Amino acid sequence: MEIATVGETHLVRDAKDPDGAVLSVDAAGWAAFVSAVKAGKFDA
Repeated sequence: MEIATVGETHLVRDAKDPDGAVLSVDAAGWAAFVSAVKAGKFDA
């Protein structure tokens, strides 16, 4: 996974497929995602 920040937008893509799709997430969405990861919401 590669992540870049451009202004208030966070861009995410698969590092193994640099020509593939890019996910664009606004600041609020990114903050919610990071909080969920820290809280263990995605732990298997």
